[in-house]
Amino acid sequence: MTATSTRHDPIDHRVAAYLRRTGVTDTTGVARLHGDASNRAYFRVTRRRSPSLVLAVHPEPFDASTLRQLVVGELFDRLAIPIPATFGHAGDLGVLALEDLGPDTLQDWLAVAERDPAPLYRQAIDLIVRLQQTGAPGREPAPPPFDIAFDHATLTRELTFFRAEFLGAYRRLTLSATQSHALDEEFASIAEDLAEEPRVLCHRDYHSRNLMVRHQRLVVIDFQDARMGPDTYDLVSLLRDSYVDLAPELVTEMTDRFLAAIPRAQRDRFHQRFDLMSVQRHLKALGTFGHQIAVAERPAFVSALPRTFRYLRATLHTHDRFARLLELLTPHLPDLRM
Repeated sequence: MTATSTRHDPIDHRVAAYLRRTGVTDTTGVARLHGDASNRAYFRVTRRRSPSLVLAVHPEPFDASTLRQLVVGELFDRLAIPIPATFGHAGDLGVLALEDLGPDTLQDWLAVAERDPAPLYRQAIDLIVRLQQTGAPGREPAPPPFDIAFDHATLTRELTFFRAEFLGAYRRLTLSATQSHALDEEFASIAEDLAEEPRVLCHRDYHSRNLMVRHQRLVVIDFQDARMGPDTYDLVSLLRDSYVDLAPELVTEMTDRFLAAIPRAQRDRFHQRFDLMSVQRHLKALGTFGHQIAVAERPAFVSALPRTFRYLRATLHTHDRFARLLELLTPHLPDLRM
């Protein structure tokens, strides 16, 4: 099958083709899994005589030697960052076979009453620290994931994505030229300050839906977009998570654990830098949710909006730095009023 024909094959045909090719004949079921905001489709394959596995079906054929999930995964393995094992792949079919980690994301695990989240969140913090202690190799061109970063252009693009996909596509708001220009100035200021921070290795989407719980240990997924960025990025994703509510005392404990583990120089103005990252991250998240709801027709993401607005509202009202941004957004987003 050629790459061109594979691209247009129905997903279930490619799954069946992969199972035939690899001699998996003892299947008892193939069930599609919820894939969050990913453009990949996931299937759990259960078997009679062997453990189940998960097939990640990419929208396009891929070259395994350059697929970021595999390349970044090799680095994470070397760093002892727990990730699912890879059992095989068929690039022409766009299929990657992965270890089945079971049904429990950290979000699902937290939904069960009377569980103590602290041990798992300590693990999560320690994994962030381990990532950040990884230095970029001193060669050019830099290999993934060190080849891309949250630079000024990327941070700005994510903020304009919020305007296009949340304000525009989802809320159907139209800003005047004057309002757009003023908002661009605020976005540019945020992006400039964040881009100037020293960069560390970031997962990029480090929250409760991308941390699996297996035998009381965390396993990290959805790491293929790892890149260099501010030391606050993954911590904001984890502790101001749009999908779960965390007790303030847990957030304080985990923040203190992180600060105790990083170099003293990184602690300078940490809480201000954390809040600045939080504003950018939550505006970007709203853009993602708006796109998923309005364009991809995935209404389940509506449930994440109130929590995201709560974080954003509190942060914007805490710092004078954000007074102008708040003034510009509040007339269009009454969700930001205290």
